[in-house]
This record gives sequence, structure tokens and C-alpha cells, in this order.
Amino acid sequence: MRRTLYLECYSGISGDMTVGALLDLGADRKAVEEAVDSIRPFVQGFDIAVTRVQKAGIDACDFNVMLDREHENHDHDMEYLHGHDHGEANPHGHEHHQVHEEGHHHGHDHGGEHHGHGAVHHHAHTELAEITDVLNKAKLTDGARALAIKIFGILAEAEAKAHDKPLSGVHFHEVGAVDSIVDIMSASVCVDSLKEKYHITDVTVSELYEGHGSVRCQHGILPVPVPATANIMEAYGLPVHFMEMQGEFVTPTGAAIAAAVRTTERLPGSCRVVAQGVGAGKRNYEKASLLRAMIMEVPEERQDVIYKLESNIDDCPGEALGYVMDRLFDAGARDVYYTPVYMKKNRPAYQLNVICSEQHIPRLEQIIFRETTTIGIRRGEMERTVIEREQRLYNTGLGKIEVKVCGDRIYPEYEPLAAACRERGIAYLDAYNRVYAELNGECGSNAANRMEEQRERA
Repeated sequence: MRRTLYLECYSGISGDMTVGALLDLGADRKAVEEAVDSIRPFVQGFDIAVTRVQKAGIDACDFNVMLDREHENHDHDMEYLHGHDHGEANPHGHEHHQVHEEGHHHGHDHGGEHHGHGAVHHHAHTELAEITDVLNKAKLTDGARALAIKIFGILAEAEAKAHDKPLSGVHFHEVGAVDSIVDIMSASVCVDSLKEKYHITDVTVSELYEGHGSVRCQHGILPVPVPATANIMEAYGLPVHFMEMQGEFVTPTGAAIAAAVRTTERLPGSCRVVAQGVGAGKRNYEKASLLRAMIMEVPEERQDVIYKLESNIDDCPGEALGYVMDRLFDAGARDVYYTPVYMKKNRPAYQLNVICSEQHIPRLEQIIFRETTTIGIRRGEMERTVIEREQRLYNTGLGKIEVKVCGDRIYPEYEPLAAACRERGIAYLDAYNRVYAELNGECGSNAANRMEEQRERA
């Protein structure tokens, strides 16, 4: 069984909604608190609170970054966002006041990611390098730190495009607010801890539900989705469904988190709910701002069915094709290869072939369309016959080497064997033949039995 983290974004997604949902799901709250405490020497003017609230009668976890007066923003202030007559035109209440009534302090909705006025070290503007420096100093695992930096990088790209500036010239006077740093870092810690706790292999993000109309920010009145959010949707192929309701349901931070963590956009036809959590937003719209996160147990796919994507490409440089191959492997492709072909008018070209599982098809097709010049992809389901196989570690004369056991045959994996070659300065073929002979010197079954004995002793 494989386990997938599923983010159900049918009421939008934001930074604080994500953190609340993941904490409710079972993410390590202590790790979040320790990470937050570790940046207090560098980031001032905030505190956090984790409480329970009800929205539309649903119990949810509320992750609240409480800002002091100097750093406070209007991200959750409905009158500010939509004008002082908002309550008369669309009577959904004023959640900023509601939060006070529930015993919170200065709650926020979406991390101030697009409407904030905060700053780090009292700067009016914060550069990506400064934020990265804070994250590098924070108490984070390598996985959480890399994810947080990735999310801010996605935001930086979106803001750079929105303002027609180079990446180095982007100042995060909005998305770099204090609460955004806390939200993004906390979300990254949560994702990392859940991957370890539940042994998550994939992250599925549903289509993003967004409203329409306009919102007020530092640059004035902007249409929904705001430019940064729209840029992220475009760049990362995030599917979006526009609702009839007015309001901003998907924030730049929420979109950036979705883009950074997503490996698939849909669940398989059959799966089982292992755990679930619900995170609350602060904005008070007609549709309650709730994000549900679930751990789904997915049956192992049938080993006799695989999918093949193919496309003819005649006007891409070789370097681009190499880059595409790397992107496809990172997105879950089982195999990627090119075949030289001749097209009409005898034009030389390459046929791109991608072997993959059904769940990875949408993301792989997005990469192919985005990164190549092709205008069409052929797709087919294929039956296959495979030998049962598994990955194991085996003690060899060259140290511990990861191997693949395929029936009665055992093969050393390339990367660990290549690393051993570089470390010892020996030829790869010599090392391969040596290890292969060691693993298969006796019949394969006996070799497999020896490995099983070694594993039990370990």
C-alpha cells in the first residue's frame, strides 16, 4: 500500500489554512513551535496560537499568527479588502471582529501573503536573500528548509513577473511579511513531519476553487485572482475552478504551497481514508474558508498495466530534450527515452516516449506541453508481464550497495555503485562485474537467502 497526502481545495487554500489542516492531521506541533522560536532573534513582532474554531458548524484547527501593531496587516479585514460598504452589499459579517470574540488576538487569514504590511528587522521591504538567510538559520530539517525556500522562490518568480522586474530586484513588501514567513515555514515543517510519520510517497492537490471580483492591496484594487496567484497557476499548471461567489479564496502563498508540494492532481479510483484534518481560514465569505487534508491509502497498482505517452518533436534543441527528461523523471515517470524518427518532408525528429502510472499522467503531460514544442501527445494503456522485484541493501566487498532483486537475479543499482567507484577510484565495469559475481556467484535464490540472513542480523 502507498500513502498519499491529499489537499482538498474546494474552499480555496492559504498559508494558515494549510498549517491548520496539517496540524489537525497529526503534524508535529512541537517541531513547528521549535522552528518558530528559533527565528525570534531575527524576526520580531509576532506570536502564534493554535486553537479550535467552528466554521459552518464544522470543527477545525485555527493556526493564528498574532502580530503587534507595527506589523499588523489587513489581510483578514473584510471592510479593507472590499470597501467599507462590504457588509451592506454582501452581508457575511466581519471575521476580524469575530476572531476577537472567540478569544483570539489579531488573527489573519492567508498569511498576509498578498496584503501585508509587515517587515523583518523593521525594513519596509524584504528581499528573497534576507528571507532565505532567516530560513537557513531556523531550526528546520533539511527537507523542511528546502521546501520553505522552494515556496518563497515560487512566490518571488510570480512577483517578479507581476511587476516586470528581475528576480534579484523583487522586494517582498507584501509576501515577505512576518506572518507569511511564519506560515510558510510552519507549513513546510508540517509537510516534512507528515511524510515521515505516514511514509507519504505522493502529494495530491485538487483543483483550486477561486472566487471572482476584486480585493484591495498595497497596489490598489486588483482583480481576483490577483496577479501573483494567476502567475503561479499559469507557471505550474494548477487547475482552477471559478465559483460564482465574490472574494479571494486562493492566495499567493496558498497557490505557492500547492505548486511546491503537488506531485499529482487526482487520486486513483480506489483508496482508503487513513486520517483527516481541517484547517480554518479567517475571511468570512458566503462559503466557509476550510481546507481539508487527508492521508489516503492507495492499493498498489496492477503490475500488468502501464501507460505510454509519446510525441514527435522536430524543433527542439538537444539540451532542452535532456532537461525535459530530468523533469519527467522527477515528476514520477518510470522511464523516458527518445527514438530518432523521420517525419513528413523527410524532416529528422525525435519521438519522446514516457512510461508511467495512470496517476502521474496529468503532471507529465503538463511538463511535456510546457517544456517542448509539441502540440499533441498520444496516450495508450499497455499490458505487460513483469518479474517480481524489490530493493534491498547488501554488504559487498565495496561496502553497502543498494541492489535490485528480480526473481533469481540480483543487480547492483547504478548510483550507489558509481559512488563506490568514485570513492575508490576504480572502473565502473570492473566494480559492476565484481559485485554482480559476488551477488550471483551461487544461484540467485541462495544469494537472496544470504541477504535475508544479513538483514535479519542487522
